[in-house]
Amino acid sequence: MSSSENDPNVAAGAASESATSDSAAEQNAQAANSTRLPDGRPPRRSGDGWTYGADGKKHWGLNGAAGLMLVDPERGVLMQHRALWSVEGGTWGFPGGARDMGESAVEAAVRESWEEAGVPDQDGSGIEILETHVLDLDTWSYTTVIAKTLRRFDAVINDPESIQLAWVPLDDLNDYELHPGVASALPALLELLRPHL
Repeated sequence: MSSSENDPNVAAGAASESATSDSAAEQNAQAANSTRLPDGRPPRRSGDGWTYGADGKKHWGLNGAAGLMLVDPERGVLMQHRALWSVEGGTWGFPGGARDMGESAVEAAVRESWEEAGVPDQDGSGIEILETHVLDLDTWSYTTVIAKTLRRFDAVINDPESIQLAWVPLDDLNDYELHPGVASALPALLELLRPHL
C-alpha cells in the first residue's frame, strides 16, 4: 500500500477534485442547454460574420444574406430604417440578414424579418412568396424575397437594428434615402412585383 493511500490530505484533495469535476460537468450541461453565452449574450448564428464578394467589398453573411420585401396591397412595402451603427446605417431597406448554414434564402428572409420586425408569423404563415431576386457576386449573394401579405400584420421593432419600421406606398419608395443595394435593385424588384398586384 502506498503512503498516499493513507494520507488524509490526499484523500481530501481527491474528494475536492471530484466535487469540482461534478460542478464543472453540471455547469457544462447547463451551458449546453442555455440560449445565452457565459457573458449573457445569445450565441452567434452560424452565418454571422464578414466575407468578401468577387467585387472586392466586405459583405455581411458567411453563407450569403437575404431580405424580405413584404408588400401589403393596401399599405405598401414594409421598410426598415436601419440603425446608425449598422451597415449603411440611417438608410431604409428591407428586414433581412445573414443566412445560416443550410438555410434557404426564403427561410432566412422570413426568419430575419420575424426577428427584426415581428412579421410575418415565425413559421412564415400569412404571406405568399411571389418571386426572388438574386445579386450574385460569385463568393457571396444577396437574395431579396418578394412576398405579399395574406392578412394584416403590424410590424414591431424587435431588436436594436431598426430606428423605425414603416409601410411605404410603392410610389413613395424613391422619396426615402434607400440602402444603396435596395436602390440599385429597386427597378428590377418592382418589375418582378408588378404582375402580382
